[in-house]
Amino acid sequence: MPATGRLADRRGRALRDLRISVTDRCNFRCVYCMPKTVFGRDYAFLERDEMLDFDEITRLARIAAAHGVEKLRLTGGEPLLRRGIEDLIARLAELRTPDGRPLEIALTTNGAALSVKAAALKAAGLTRVTVSLDSLDDEVFRAMNDVGFPIAKVLDGMEAAREAGLGPIKVNMVVKRGMNDHEVLPMARHFHGTPFSLRFIEYMDVGTSNGWSLDEVVPSAEIVEQIHRELPLEPVGELVPGETATRWRYRDGGGEIGVISSVTQTFCGTCNRARISTDGRLFTCLFASEGHDLRALLRGGIDDDELAAAMSAIWGRRDDRYSEVRAGLTPELRGARPKIEMSYIGG
Repeated sequence: MPATGRLADRRGRALRDLRISVTDRCNFRCVYCMPKTVFGRDYAFLERDEMLDFDEITRLARIAAAHGVEKLRLTGGEPLLRRGIEDLIARLAELRTPDGRPLEIALTTNGAALSVKAAALKAAGLTRVTVSLDSLDDEVFRAMNDVGFPIAKVLDGMEAAREAGLGPIKVNMVVKRGMNDHEVLPMARHFHGTPFSLRFIEYMDVGTSNGWSLDEVVPSAEIVEQIHRELPLEPVGELVPGETATRWRYRDGGGEIGVISSVTQTFCGTCNRARISTDGRLFTCLFASEGHDLRALLRGGIDDDELAAAMSAIWGRRDDRYSEVRAGLTPELRGARPKIEMSYIGG
């Protein structure tokens, strides 16, 4: 069955956004994602032949586009660690939607390599970049990435990305109570009046290795109120259906912020995202327990129509809404439920 561009799950949610993890490796050991206690020197990362190659990734992306996907986001791990990432981006930039439009191609990075790669990424066809940045305090930032990486190099990379034209550049800050919640207002002050769009993300129970506790979640409403007291905000309407961030703009014209509230204000009802892991498993939810092995199909000689039918069937069975049901689970049930690590599935 060929792709039709009209794919919907059991709840009527269309597939519009595909996030592709290109590596499970990262040069940071952020405490909420890849803590050293789990991802130490002896951790067994994927071997090269276990990862999807660029031909396989491009093929899946082409079929996803035929199914209605309009945006690709490259994730990891740290995607800039994948050798030849610019070549992959160039291939993806050639893809088109059924009505002939180019896909939006975004990338999420920790920014460590942006200063040397930004221009080449833009030349290859990358549309825009999102940088993960959890603090402007160098001591706090080094503690959170847990490898002693300095904040100045990330800021240099962000400026290089801006100069290369990879905008609008979004800055993602995961807010964890007791660790970096005191940095919310300094971050807002720093990026107010700049071309960078700051987004605050509620600390989530992705995976099982970060020791997540509801007590460590800073609700987005609290973040917005804290900023609003000093830098007055007003709400902004949704730009596109299925947007994860609720947007607020500064009343003085100093730009905007966004808050992603997957714990306190869930948005499962409009979620239009799927994820492909580094080894080719398709996941229909960030909090999924297991994925669907597309790599085996790719390497088993399946043709494009059969692959399109398989992807359609997976999405058609989708009924995920973990964030909506999380509040009804006891801590014991949440802890017992297996979930895939963010470094494997992508953010």
